[in-house]
Amino acid sequence: MSVAADKIRNRQRIIWDKFAAGWKKWDAELLDWQRPFGAAVIQGAGLRLDSTVLDVASGTGEPGLTAAALVPGGGVELTDISAGMLQVAQEKASTLGMGNVRFRVCDAAELPFDDGTFDAVLCCFGLMFFPDMRAALREMVRTAKPGARISAAVWGRAAANPWASLVLGTLAQHTELPAPPADMPGLFRCSAPGFMTRLFRGVGLLAVQERTVSTDLVHDSPASYWEFMTDIATTVATGLALADEEARSLIRSDVFQMLGRYEHGGLLRLRSTATIVTGIRA
Repeated sequence: MSVAADKIRNRQRIIWDKFAAGWKKWDAELLDWQRPFGAAVIQGAGLRLDSTVLDVASGTGEPGLTAAALVPGGGVELTDISAGMLQVAQEKASTLGMGNVRFRVCDAAELPFDDGTFDAVLCCFGLMFFPDMRAALREMVRTAKPGARISAAVWGRAAANPWASLVLGTLAQHTELPAPPADMPGLFRCSAPGFMTRLFRGVGLLAVQERTVSTDLVHDSPASYWEFMTDIATTVATGLALADEEARSLIRSDVFQMLGRYEHGGLLRLRSTATIVTGIRA
């Protein structure tokens, strides 16, 4: 494990712990918005009633908790680098009375499980943030049983995701927020056509397939959208922290103005598009 990767992981751990409260606050809205993506990842995993499942980068619990309800005779291990995010998942599982879930704070590139443990591995919007995606994916393959499916979601192109690109583009105009290098963690790092297929095939996965899933992020006002993004989007908060008070005011004003083009029937509807990729462990 490189020193640079360690630094990135430590910084990510701190940031995601900090943002756990925001994700808890907006849990219902996040679930409604991202449900189609989680459902697609689960569908790609081919779960049985007795499947043992690993959910990598589970955050506040999805799609792992949804998967757990589908495997009453099996179980799900939910893992994340952030103890704060995983604590929210544990609270939700306790409220739901779920007895077939376990939680483990760990790094995706060093999974604490034996070889060939799981019937399916899920990873929803985690891969693009891993410092070493191949190392993490190799760990998912290692811990999967022969014939197990690995199913993941990553964000598609920025142009197909105005829910994020609108505010990030505005930030870039008013701050010196640098664009991450192609090989560094970032929201749209895995968005190039065929990128995920090449990544999955590169670690030996078979029958790799990609498909696109889209939905809308819906808010009832620009103020609600702004609050949501500043509470849950780490890149947005980082950019705003680099701006002075005048620049932050301009950014907010510009975002509110541009949101007008996404108003339909009294609601804001911002397109959100993900690539779903699946592969089978040899």
